Amino acid sequence: MSEKHNTLESLSEEYRNTIPGDLRQTKSFDWYLEELYEEPRIARNAHQRVADMFDFYGTDYDEEAGVVEYALAAEDPLNDGENTFYGRVIHEAMHEFVNKVKSGARGLGPERRILLLLGPVGSGKSDFDSQVRTYFEDYTSRDEGRMYTFRWRNLCDVIPDQDPADDTVRSPMNQDPIVLLPQKQRDAVIEDINERLDAPYTIRNEQALDPASEFYMDRLLAHYDDDLQAVLENHVEVIRLVADENMRQAIETFEPKDKKNQDETELTGDVNYSKIAIYGESDPRAFDYSGAFCNANRGIFSGEELLKLQREFLYDFLHATQEQTIKPKNNPRIDIDQLIVGRTNMPEYRDKKGDEKMEAFNDRTKRINFPYVLSYDNEASIYRKMLRNADLPDIQVEPHTLEMAGLFGVLTRIEEPDTSSIDLVQKAKAYNGEIDETEDVDVKKLQEEADEKTDIGEGMDGVSPRFIGDEIAEAIMDSMHRGRSFLSPLTTFNHLEGNLENHGSISADLFETYYRYLELVREEYKERAIEDVRHALAYDVDEIQRQGEKYMDHVMAYIDDDTVEDEITGRRRAREGSSFDPQDNDRLRRALERKLWEDKKHNINFSALVSSGDMDDEERNEWIDALIEQGYSEEGAREVLEFAGAEVAKSEMEE
Repeated sequence: MSEKHNTLESLSEEYRNTIPGDLRQTKSFDWYLEELYEEPRIARNAHQRVADMFDFYGTDYDEEAGVVEYALAAEDPLNDGENTFYGRVIHEAMHEFVNKVKSGARGLGPERRILLLLGPVGSGKSDFDSQVRTYFEDYTSRDEGRMYTFRWRNLCDVIPDQDPADDTVRSPMNQDPIVLLPQKQRDAVIEDINERLDAPYTIRNEQALDPASEFYMDRLLAHYDDDLQAVLENHVEVIRLVADENMRQAIETFEPKDKKNQDETELTGDVNYSKIAIYGESDPRAFDYSGAFCNANRGIFSGEELLKLQREFLYDFLHATQEQTIKPKNNPRIDIDQLIVGRTNMPEYRDKKGDEKMEAFNDRTKRINFPYVLSYDNEASIYRKMLRNADLPDIQVEPHTLEMAGLFGVLTRIEEPDTSSIDLVQKAKAYNGEIDETEDVDVKKLQEEADEKTDIGEGMDGVSPRFIGDEIAEAIMDSMHRGRSFLSPLTTFNHLEGNLENHGSISADLFETYYRYLELVREEYKERAIEDVRHALAYDVDEIQRQGEKYMDHVMAYIDDDTVEDEITGRRRAREGSSFDPQDNDRLRRALERKLWEDKKHNINFSALVSSGDMDDEERNEWIDALIEQGYSEEGAREVLEFAGAEVAKSEMEE
């Protein structure tokens, strides 16, 4: 019996179910007005809709840190976690970004600013920007995020010189149908719907119709003796508007081009030369609303490498932000409604920041730092995601491989600590949550000291995850070609070291420093490998738990002095109904492991670790099996036993 497969009919049905039911339906303006009273949110502006979008997909509030994690980034529910983001500093940046969007939704000022994502190459700012656009598309296709626009129809019936090809014309700026109402009547409707609105913001709309729509409205009102109802009933139909980046509809991505070829019409639109012969050059119907600001109306404008644009080219952003208008050549101002997001790297930002002629632009910019990840466990998660999303060969990534690669990345991004009580690796461990204030390390103080030493902030320089990810990929392919079924830290270190000087984004004056960091990482890995071998030789998880239980009972008995009784049962309350988990207290677990090692090491054949000839197969297989239980492959276990076993034996035999 053959397996079930997709048919054209099933694929077509699945596609039909993904499309909003009213996507191709036309509605009357009267219908829209009634719908507006039922659900005022359909008249939200761009900032309000984007703000609601972030909350719609779910949030998780970290009360201690005061940071909201948004599920669209932390979980990526649309793609089953394929595009998740890791790292506290990254989610802090996103939290700051959304706070500015929500402030803009309330009309507090950021709606008139460029939200500039500033960070080093490969920090994830472009991925986050892309994620926001992807989710905005999805959100506007749902009932909760729906928005509407309108189109003019039957224009040739009233306007004698109207081109028959333009008998039906869509709103060029995809404006909300409510702008068809004169301001006084519009204000009355908005006042009513705001009384029904359950939201932290109020609906506002003081936009004028775009010039072409203003032209049609004026001609139609003249024909119907200023009977607005007749115009709206006979010549306007309301349609659903769904954001679509590929169709340049409510989302636009703008990229800088060669300086000689930059033209402001790319932002604001240009004359439609095919219509000049029909309407004349000064006629608003002869204008082509194809500029990036026009296409982004009602949604998101995304400016890639924004500060690489010429200074003169950035002037259009001044009015687009502060006045929320654009001024096409030889045309009146046009109102716009959009969230303007820019992205830039550090060199361009530093260059423009010191330019006095950029003062007005900089004043209209809200900077959000988007640094590199500063926790190497989170950095390892980035590499893990990379491998998970790829067609990974049949190869096992050994324990510590990704974490140690991540540690190298973090060391290049953090500042050397001022205090002599902690070194750079210990600082990285503190940032990773492995060292806390109980060990006389104040993480917050370390962060404050580092930020004082940098011009923008810690994590804004260093090695990109792309470089490390590329070397991991190369190490995987190299291992595969050499017939190795595993990727170890040692192989990864070799690739990182061998290609440091071949990477274009790493300055030559940093080579010596980064080689030193690699040696620090090698030493850290050696300690971890030695600990893994000790685990294989002597540690017993069950025995550690038993010793932990015994220790905790003694502690509680000491605290209670054997006299404190439970008020209800009358029994001593020492840990009743609870058990000791070695993973609950890392410091206690390490202490118990050291004790167990001291108790058992006298029975270990250390000479066998120095010389494999002194080790019988049964003895070696037991140790390898113990390493396999820790997550190693068989080949990887043999490598780590050879690499670290001799170190363990030498240190013990010297004692």
